[in-house]
Amino acid sequence: MIEVNNLVKTFDGFRALDGVTLKVENGSVYGLMGPNGAGKSTLIRHLLGVYRQDEGDVVYDGEKVWENVAVKSRIASIPDDWFYFGQATVKDMCDIYKGMYKTFSIERFKALKDAFNIEENKTIKYLSKGMQKQVAFWLALSTMSDYLILDEPVDGLDPVMRRRVWSLIMDDVSSRGTTVLVSSHNLRELEDVCDHVGIMNHGKVVLERSLSELQDNMVKLQVVFKEGEEEPTMDGIEVLHDSLTGRVHTMIVRMCPESAVKAVKKYDPMLVEAIPLTLEEIFVYEMGGLENEIKNILV
Repeated sequence: MIEVNNLVKTFDGFRALDGVTLKVENGSVYGLMGPNGAGKSTLIRHLLGVYRQDEGDVVYDGEKVWENVAVKSRIASIPDDWFYFGQATVKDMCDIYKGMYKTFSIERFKALKDAFNIEENKTIKYLSKGMQKQVAFWLALSTMSDYLILDEPVDGLDPVMRRRVWSLIMDDVSSRGTTVLVSSHNLRELEDVCDHVGIMNHGKVVLERSLSELQDNMVKLQVVFKEGEEEPTMDGIEVLHDSLTGRVHTMIVRMCPESAVKAVKKYDPMLVEAIPLTLEEIFVYEMGGLENEIKNILV
């Protein structure tokens, strides 16, 4: 389990992390989102033990990560700007990773060669950005680590390779219990893979819930009331948004789908239908006053 407790980091008087607290259960996939400058990359550097916090703790299974080689050896990462040595080939980086990780599996490395279809003797700097990212995944997945920390991991990959990479990651989650934390602006993609999601803003985690909790507590309704009758006031129903197209009301209601339909049916509408919300829609309406900032990450 990853536990971040009241994490604070200040750079030249700027509070980049302002009491961040979150928890990632073992064997789960946690999606971390937020607008640019929210503190996601700074948090990830603390999770990897690169930065030392001013206050608070970053703990893996009860052990602090800072200057703890044993903990760091259980973590593989793919940062947004993945590092490789300038003249290194794929095979050279494989040897480096093998020296860093006792759990590195040459058998897994060879088995994944077909998935990525890149020659081991290729110099990495001459590969395209997408192929370099594939090499990063190839090496990270070969470490057989307990924890995988990803920062905008599939940027630069084509749709087919994105699907293949996520399939490999999810196979590790299900078969080995790998714990994954992924930071991304792409909510649509994370919706398919995450168990829990958290959103950061101004150096804080302002919302942290499981996907099932989010989906059970909010629903989109399409409602048509009888013509000529006065529209009801919806007493007892928390309507976050209501738009009208013709005679069809589209309502965002903070309530589980079954209860919402039952509550609206009391007003005897001609039609009421519950439609599942996307993760994007849930965050926009859940965040309320932060709506405009949240929209910036949904592009």
